[in-house]
Amino acid sequence: MELNLQPRAQACLVSGRPFSDGDRVASLLVRTADGALTRCDVLAECAAEFVPPGYVVCRWVQVFKFRAREENTERALKLTAENLFLTLADPATEPASENARLVQFLALMLERKRLLRPRGRSADGERNIFEHVRTKQLYEVPSGGLTPEFFAAIQEQLGALVGAPKAIPPPAAATS
Repeated sequence: MELNLQPRAQACLVSGRPFSDGDRVASLLVRTADGALTRCDVLAECAAEFVPPGYVVCRWVQVFKFRAREENTERALKLTAENLFLTLADPATEPASENARLVQFLALMLERKRLLRPRGRSADGERNIFEHVRTKQLYEVPSGGLTPEFFAAIQEQLGALVGAPKAIPPPAAATS
């Protein structure tokens, strides 16, 4: 799964105020009515006033830092399943309850691709611990059964993220 996104905004969509180092910025991935996936960045204190222009696929809050000149912005603009997981599961990102299933699904997908390794459970047994193969960083992911209800609940998020599947035409009736 790979998508191209616009870079992080330099100013709040609600207030228009430029972001400063240390600001808490809420980022949302939104699927608009025309099917485009767009990123919306707002100051966390303005997030309640923001009306998304479509279905919110996921959201996260991080502390704003100016990009270093040597940072590879081309790579940062490619949203892969791995990048999305690393962003949503990052311990520095404030967890959002609506992302729990998506993070769990992405972890399963990345484990199957051998990009994450399972490392057991948290002390309370509520989260699975995964190690990112390249960075050796540990991530805690909500645990839960991968039941039909789980997949039905995440279907809307995944559909908004990658687009709805094309309808399969009914088979042509046989004529005698």
